[in-house]
Amino acid sequence: METIENTIIQNLVTNEEYTRKVLPFLKPDYFDKTHEKIIFDECAKFIVAYDKCPTKEILTIECEKRKDINDDTYKEIVTYLNDIEPTPTSEDWLIDTTEKWCKERAIYLALVESISIADGHDIKKGVDAIPAILSDALSVGFDNHVGHDYLEDYSERFDFYHRKEDRIQFDLDFFNKITKGGLPNKTLNIALAGTGVGKSLFMCHVASSVLLEGKNVLYITLEMAEEKIAERIDANLLNIPVQQLTDIPRQMFETKVTKLSEKTQGNLIIKEYPTAAAHSGHFKGLLNELALKKSFKPDIIFVDYLNICASSRYRAGSNVNSYSYIKAIAEELRGLAVETNVPIVSATQTTRSGFSSSDVDLTDTSESFGLPATADLMFALISTEELEEVNQIMVKQLKNRYNDPTMNKRFVIGIDRAKMKLYDVEQSAQSDIIDSGQEIEYNNEEETKKIKSKFAGLKF
Repeated sequence: METIENTIIQNLVTNEEYTRKVLPFLKPDYFDKTHEKIIFDECAKFIVAYDKCPTKEILTIECEKRKDINDDTYKEIVTYLNDIEPTPTSEDWLIDTTEKWCKERAIYLALVESISIADGHDIKKGVDAIPAILSDALSVGFDNHVGHDYLEDYSERFDFYHRKEDRIQFDLDFFNKITKGGLPNKTLNIALAGTGVGKSLFMCHVASSVLLEGKNVLYITLEMAEEKIAERIDANLLNIPVQQLTDIPRQMFETKVTKLSEKTQGNLIIKEYPTAAAHSGHFKGLLNELALKKSFKPDIIFVDYLNICASSRYRAGSNVNSYSYIKAIAEELRGLAVETNVPIVSATQTTRSGFSSSDVDLTDTSESFGLPATADLMFALISTEELEEVNQIMVKQLKNRYNDPTMNKRFVIGIDRAKMKLYDVEQSAQSDIIDSGQEIEYNNEEETKKIKSKFAGLKF
């Protein structure tokens, strides 16, 4: 009886054009029968090694060398190979049918694995991993795009250079400079800072500024209550110190919020989850719920903050090191950014040594160096007593996929902690920063001494 599995293996041996198109998407697990798995495995090995389809004779010899099969299986393989003959078939139909079969097999195997996890038979994965497993299976398909041909695809490349990319702009001049105009979609952007330096303040300020641009903002908090985040955003947007919000009369508060709603077409949703209890799967569910119940689709997502999220891949409390766990969370959030086509902004803590350092580096990232490996943009927020005295905070670029990180490597911005605001400072404040990447010349040693004394404690 002819089956799709038989047809696939026959064409892997006899049809080189078909093989080159489908082999990258086939997996041994898709085949049910042992002899089919072994033949496919040997086909794949030979094609990778010799860049051509194997003959029946070659497969017979290679299978005979294997130590993991018994005589009965080997006889089955030989009989199977002897029956293989080239059969004229519509190639388009064959590729479409193979793709459909791969999708069905991937979904079936994902369901089997999910049931095993739900029944407690898989000790390495928890039920939280099920949505990701099913999502991966549903996304199986043949993507025939094999890369950009430099000499032939020059027209597409030229159009790309001149295409205006949608970006979420900052209201802070230097952040727009280092990102070439704002945050692109499908990216993960991380602020690194010690406790109390201003991670949440930074995210609340950017969320407020994006809302005023008329964009939809989703702010997910796992650290503070929804009302506390809203309080900070109120202080920023209403231009009232946090401590004085409780003193305003209701009518005045309503008037200010009403005027604010008239200034923007956007909306801001704040959603609280318990610490370490939510992961990208929960966030996807929230996005679907918001779309159905409120017709709300965010233009940017804030997650406050990454280290206290859960992972959809690893069971809570499982025996996994912090490097793998935090890297998994970062990869899942970046995957969510790609899937939803928005930028995600989050934050992470510095290590104990980084907390007391006035020159934070990538190695000061808490718990996992896998996080900066995944992020598109990563920068440190640095505060010293000298900077606090002049209401400033220093920003240091740590990683930047949008621009040259050595340009404007360090810069300062103003900070108003009472009103939860950040603002641009005068250019003269930037000119005092050594190793900023800005084109500044220092005329004499006396001037350099003055600059060093102002930023005492920073490493030069």
